[in-house]
Amino acid sequence: MSDNKLPGIATDAVLVKSEPVPDDFVEVKGIDYSKDSAYNMRATDLIDSMKTMGFQASSLGKACDIINSMREWRGKHIDSLPEHERGGEFDEDGVQKTTIFMGFTSNLISSGIRDTLRYLVQHKMVSAIVASAGGIEEDLIKCLAPTYMGEFSLPGKGLRDKGMNRIGNLLVPNDNYCKFEEWIVPILDKCLEEQEAEMTKLGSEGMNAGSGACWTPSKLIDRLGKEINDESSVLYWAHKNKIPIFCPALTDGSIGDMLFFHTFKASPQHLRLDIVEDIRKINSMSMEASQAGMIILGGGLIKHHICNACLMRNGADYAVYINTGQEFDGSDAGARPDEAVSWGKIKADASSVKVYADVSVVLPLIVAATFASKRP
Repeated sequence: MSDNKLPGIATDAVLVKSEPVPDDFVEVKGIDYSKDSAYNMRATDLIDSMKTMGFQASSLGKACDIINSMREWRGKHIDSLPEHERGGEFDEDGVQKTTIFMGFTSNLISSGIRDTLRYLVQHKMVSAIVASAGGIEEDLIKCLAPTYMGEFSLPGKGLRDKGMNRIGNLLVPNDNYCKFEEWIVPILDKCLEEQEAEMTKLGSEGMNAGSGACWTPSKLIDRLGKEINDESSVLYWAHKNKIPIFCPALTDGSIGDMLFFHTFKASPQHLRLDIVEDIRKINSMSMEASQAGMIILGGGLIKHHICNACLMRNGADYAVYINTGQEFDGSDAGARPDEAVSWGKIKADASSVKVYADVSVVLPLIVAATFASKRP
């Protein structure tokens, strides 16, 4: 073999000739910070530049495009619709708009992302919320006492001895939960009193859906938002703007502890909450929606509850997932949008994306480039 001749087998393996590049291929590019246009960039410009970076940067850009599409979609004016089709969401001009379901897990309320979520609810940028129990109670507790920065590495035993609870690298003094109990118990007393009075008034019909005696998790959450009366609260703004907050696992947290303790204090009667009436409510919102969008921040129950509601209308039209879950173990939390397509929870022709990222890193960027890019 000649010293200056490449082996044929290596040439064939390494120097494979490419087919012509299709015209619709997009070149990978990043940000050239040496250009004046990169100085002090707006969030919208930063996200636009990230769309061609690849990996999760491109997914983030796609998520912003989908959110803008779901926000901008408009259908028919209410006057042109038959009476039976006048459900769903309408803008200030009476034109159909997307019903946006947002789900978030409790850790996000524990973190500073709470302020971002509060902004969205304060300005009526979502139609309904699904949260875990911690997402309800931590919002209320933060109105009573602050959460503090800590470290992921702080040892549990030492914190337990000091009465400190750790959420990742956040610290919550146990006294905060004592304050929560002092605040919520009188409210639960009043709610029970109202429920019993209504049941006595209505007799055997008292617990029927729609009666004043039929309390649901969303009704209790709305009442707590009213009672907290604090503009830093997500629940407060949800109450003020009539945005329902659903929590099918309301008892899975400190608020569940409070309800449990209250059953002994209130014995033999105790507050009753109807979860079936709430599933009717969220599913009905989905079925009435002219277009349905999902913004899922995290996984688990909050993700599945919204997806399952959208199944009732044969799938959402838009879906943005943001979480770090993986699909290899078959968990719904880690599933990509295409799995939901197989169940009919997202339409086959829907605009959807999953961003594999910590919500606390990417949601501020997303909101800055979409919801908050123009002043409400």
